[in-house]
Amino acid sequence: MDVRRRGSRSLVVEDRRSLRAPRRRARRGADRVRNQRPYLVPPSRQHPLHPPRRDHRGARAGAGHPWGADRPDKARRLDQQRPPRRRRAGARDVDCDCPAGVAGPVRAGRCWRGRCSPVRRPGTTIRASSRPAVGGARVKDARALASVPLHVSRRAWHIGDFVALAKPRLNFLVVLTSAAGYYLGATSRLNPWGMAGTVLGTALVAGGAAALNQVYERDTDALMRRTRTRPLPDGRVEVVDAQVFGGILAAAGLGLLLSAGNILAAGLAIATLVYTPLKRRSTKATLVGAVPGALPLLIGWVASRGSVSLAGVLLFGIVYLWQIPHFMAIAWLYRDDYGTAGFPMLPVVEPDGRRTGRQALLYALALIPVSVAPAFVGVTGPAYGWIAAGLGLVLLGLTLRFAVTRSDASARLVFLGSITYLPLIWVTMILDH
Repeated sequence: MDVRRRGSRSLVVEDRRSLRAPRRRARRGADRVRNQRPYLVPPSRQHPLHPPRRDHRGARAGAGHPWGADRPDKARRLDQQRPPRRRRAGARDVDCDCPAGVAGPVRAGRCWRGRCSPVRRPGTTIRASSRPAVGGARVKDARALASVPLHVSRRAWHIGDFVALAKPRLNFLVVLTSAAGYYLGATSRLNPWGMAGTVLGTALVAGGAAALNQVYERDTDALMRRTRTRPLPDGRVEVVDAQVFGGILAAAGLGLLLSAGNILAAGLAIATLVYTPLKRRSTKATLVGAVPGALPLLIGWVASRGSVSLAGVLLFGIVYLWQIPHFMAIAWLYRDDYGTAGFPMLPVVEPDGRRTGRQALLYALALIPVSVAPAFVGVTGPAYGWIAAGLGLVLLGLTLRFAVTRSDASARLVFLGSITYLPLIWVTMILDH
């Protein structure tokens, strides 16, 4: 007598061992048939990816088919999924049973072949109580060790954090302007070793100054959205380490400038530290800070020529005047951050932006004749003069729009136009030298 139901494909075999060990710890083959029995699954729980089988003629395999109800196929588990290989670490989880692995109440360390490397903020102290160890390798409570004070060493240094202290993207323009100044100031055959030493020394001094400036501004950087992820506010680098790093870079750069250039070039490099103390005190900090920002080109010129001349002053003036529209656009875009940090920038003191736009426009207008002047003092040919005039007019148009609208979109255009303007000026000047 056949008592099998029609559509017996609904019979599935499901593993009901809800408390079984994870797969990686179970004995090989333990996942096979054990404590299993066929039972009816409601239609709402039937997996859509398992349709009834078809025979070679395309008909559905019914209850009387050899592979029908006599061989119920094992469907996918519906109530139970494969246990994850790793669960999310809890608030007090420990990944190992060695003393250094008890890494406190926040994050767990990693242990491999008896070596434990807990991940902690610099200066974190680990404490453990005298309660006996309970459980296996993963301990839910960190109070499972003997009473021994454990001190976690500071986090390992990362090269990328120290590179970020030197502001490499900003220093790219420093390297470019210093190389342009050295090349344009050469009166005879170019000395490649002297040029390399001067450019590298200028870049090292600028990087050291950037690191020391971040040490000085670490408290205010932590308040600004744009700078709070820097290595010092984020705690990835210790203050002492940043000071040592900045001092080493500055000293090495000054030594290179003395050996490859002259004492005048090294003296000009020292002036790059003036801007930071004034930044918190006056709205004129941008105008004063543009002086050390323009010094790399003059350093290269002096190292190559040996003295300051009219042409060197004109090149210095190009970089100085260019910085005002550039930094006015930055100050406008991040005026909220500067206000939160307490910097008396012009867009913060006067929120309407009239003086900000007016200063950007005036300095962009003054940049046009100064940028064309090298063609009249013998530094470049006439082709450079025409190109410089055209680039200056484009930048002037962008600053005029910013002065009229005083919007974030127009300020962003001034910023993008200014960072495009300066490399084009130097490339054109070098090609037409």
